[in-house]
Amino acid sequence: MTLSLQMLNIGSEISRANRWKGKGYREQMERAVFRALELIDLTIEAQRGKHSLKEFLRMREVICDYYLGNNFYQSNGEKIQRDFDMFISRTR
Repeated sequence: MTLSLQMLNIGSEISRANRWKGKGYREQMERAVFRALELIDLTIEAQRGKHSLKEFLRMREVICDYYLGNNFYQSNGEKIQRDFDMFISRTR
């Protein structure tokens, strides 16, 4: 799978997490976040040696902080989603 496609798959889970969070369904939101984190981990493993892992690890950290933590980085779901949406045009 290409990196762009991997990022789109992660972005799909982030989109689901945002929807569930907005509706107040914490359990469903957490499941979507955990799926996104699993996909990030798989992407990190697949990209090892090809790309810098620092960005992937930071992305993972920000996602955990916003959805599961105390939002130390003062992020929001729209901003996180935007980071993944830029890959839409790259997969066409």
